[in-house]
Parts: sequence; structure tokens; C-alpha cells
Amino acid sequence: MKWERLLSRGRFGDSPGFIPTQVVRSEFEVDYDRIIFSAPFRNLQDKTQVFPLPEQAFVHTRLTHSLEVSSVGRSLGKAAGEMLLEKYPQLNKTAISPFEIGAIVAAAALTHDIGNPPFGHAGEEAISDFFKFHPAGKCWESHVRTEQLADLCNFEGNAQGFRMLVSKQFGLKLTYATLAAFTKYPRPSMIAQRDIARRSQKKYGFFINQMADFEQMGAVLGMEKSSPECWFRHPLAFLVEAADDICYSIIDLEDGCTLGLVSFEETVKLLAPILKDKFDPKKLKEPRTVAQNLGALRALAIGELISECVDVFAKYEESMCKGNFDKALTDIIPSAKALQKITEVSVRKIYRSQIVLEKEAAGFQVLEGLLEVFSKALYHQFYDPENFSGQDKSILRLLPEDFPLKGWGAEVNPYPLLRSLVDFISGMTDKYALNLYRRVKGISFPGS
Repeated sequence: MKWERLLSRGRFGDSPGFIPTQVVRSEFEVDYDRIIFSAPFRNLQDKTQVFPLPEQAFVHTRLTHSLEVSSVGRSLGKAAGEMLLEKYPQLNKTAISPFEIGAIVAAAALTHDIGNPPFGHAGEEAISDFFKFHPAGKCWESHVRTEQLADLCNFEGNAQGFRMLVSKQFGLKLTYATLAAFTKYPRPSMIAQRDIARRSQKKYGFFINQMADFEQMGAVLGMEKSSPECWFRHPLAFLVEAADDICYSIIDLEDGCTLGLVSFEETVKLLAPILKDKFDPKKLKEPRTVAQNLGALRALAIGELISECVDVFAKYEESMCKGNFDKALTDIIPSAKALQKITEVSVRKIYRSQIVLEKEAAGFQVLEGLLEVFSKALYHQFYDPENFSGQDKSILRLLPEDFPLKGWGAEVNPYPLLRSLVDFISGMTDKYALNLYRRVKGISFPGS
């Protein structure tokens, strides 16, 4: 793969010969601004990162997490861009700058969680389980194709994100470079054989009905394939992934310490190996608050991890372009063992804490309940009309005005209909999903 094509300013949805007209902003800065002002991005404000929002201390939502990942991504991209322009003088003919490469990574990182449903990863599993195990979900099996069923039974926030970013509904029309940098897993859900040694095949990155969109993007950027069904990652996707890994490792630990799940002393012990000779325990004894000390340690740790990731990226970018390198950067940097230790402690003390487990349990109930009532009503109307009840009619009136409620029937493949239903429910905020669940189940009434 060639950097000249990988950094194309072409925009999804524009004609091949389109010439950008922006003067003040680069095309990649336009991507960033469009994302910031989009409704799906705003909704991240009320989507859980790890903890439900407590009253006594502020912790991160998907929105603040995404902004921080984007900030780290910009730093990674600019530093990598400086290296690339120095290594490949021919890139200067494209008038690309380190700031633009930083903007690609920043924009892609800004969207990295945009497809996540309410209640975090528990929400992903709840949607998958509904179509795998629930009678109201399993009844659709005989009506859809095998590869479509694989999408429904394995909901993936990354694929949902790609779907949203190329959707005409939101009108983002991002650049191909930003879309590709966003895509950590460039494959569909169902493939003949998964290569577990390749990080990019760990999950999938687009639904089967977005295959043509992905092929179009790959053709424009000159993205090569590792198999008939799988592409090599865009090299900048490794930086987007690293930005996310850095932030959730360090900042989830900070939130855990703030909430008292991990002691300050243990937090310092976990971060010290990353800081190396920059760690000075004497400074922690100065008249500063725990929060101030945490902030200082976090900033130093993130700075060190950025530097290490850029060094590894510089070492392997040629292998990335050939498709030979396919690992997470944070797994092979000097601080990899320290990050692994943080992950082990976070899993034990943070991700499996009571407050988090309670949130996950509630998420399963809420999303399963919403999918049940809406899915059952749709099935009755179009595929089992004898059981289409007044309750079903009332439920369907709660769907968005633009929901596609025409053209379906027993002989019509309902996969696009189910995709729209999952769009509706996965796009909800935590609070809206909970409130709607209570109302459709008769637990509470509007205004109560």
C-alpha cells in the first residue's frame, strides 16, 4: 500500500474527480468538525464509559473519553506525520502536512465509540444474545440469510460505527482516509477462516450490507487484501487503536482511584514503571490534593506512552503497508508489561466492581426488553398478522418518523428492517433507553 493513496483527500459520496474547495480548513479538519456537530456524537454524553454517573465524583462518559482519545490520537498522528514526511520526500508533492495526518487520526479517534450501544459492552452482548437466544429474536432466523444472521447474532459496535459514518441519514460524508483509519477490523462478520494471529481479524468492522461501501473505500485508498474477505488495516488505524488503549488503560485507572476502588498508593505503584526516571515520589508529598497528583501522573504516563507508540510505529510502518505487521502497538512498546498489569488490576477491581456489574445487569434487562416489544410487534405486523394486536400497534407508533414501515411481508427479506430496529435501539442514550423501557413495560408513566 502506498502512502500517497492512503492519505487521499477524497470524500465518501463525492464523484471521483471532486476537487476540495476548502481553503482555511483541511479536508480532515472538516471531518473533525462534522463529527463534533453530529447528533450521534452528542449522544455519547449520556452513554456509559465504565461507571454509571455517580453523584459524588465526576467520571468519564463515552463523550469525554472520545475527546481525550482524539487528543492523544492527534499527538500520535502529528508525530508519525513528521516521520513519514521526512522518510518519504515524495509526499511533499501531495502538499500533505503532519498537522493533516494528525487531523486524520484525531477525527477517526473521535468516532471510535460512536457505534456503541447504551450500557457499554454489556449492551453489545445484550443485542447479540437477543437474536441468539430470545424467542422473539430467534423467530427471524428462517427469514434472513446466513451471513445476515451472523451480523445480528454478533452485534459489533465497530461495524455499527462504520454504518453510521457512511449513512446518508447523518450526512457526514467523511474522507476515505478518516473512515479507513477508524476501521480497526477490516472484515465482515462471517469469513471462511479467521487468522487469530492478526489483530485486525479479532472482531469485524462492517455489516454485510455495507460491503460495497467498504470495497469502494478500499479501492480509492489502494488497500490490499489478506484474503478474499479481509483487508489489511490502514496503517493509521494502528494509531487510533493505540490512542484508545492508552486512554482507557490510564484514565479508567484514574476513575477507579477517584471512586476508591483502587487505592492511591496502588495507582502510583502501577504508573511508576511507565514513568521510569521521570517518576519522583518526592513531588507527591508536596501540598497537593490526590486529584492533582493523579492528574500529574496521568499526564506524564500518557506522554511517555505516546512517545513509545510513535517509535514502534516508525519501526513497523513499512511492514504495515505490506500487511505483514498486525499487532496492537501497546502490546510491543517498552511499557507493555506495565499496561498489562494495569489491565489485570482494572479487571479485578474496576470492571468487576459491584457498581459496574449492576449497571451491566440492568443493561441486559433494558435492551432485551426493548428489542422484545419492538421486534415482536414488527414480526406480528409483517410475518404473523393473525397475532398483530392493539398493543403491537401502540408500540410501533413509538418508532421514529423515518423508520421504514412499508414494503415488508412474508416473502421479503427483513434484514434491512432489523438493521433499522438495531439502529434505533443502539443509538439510544442510557437514560432514554431506561426511561423508554420503564414506559413500554408499564413500570412508569410519562410525567411520573
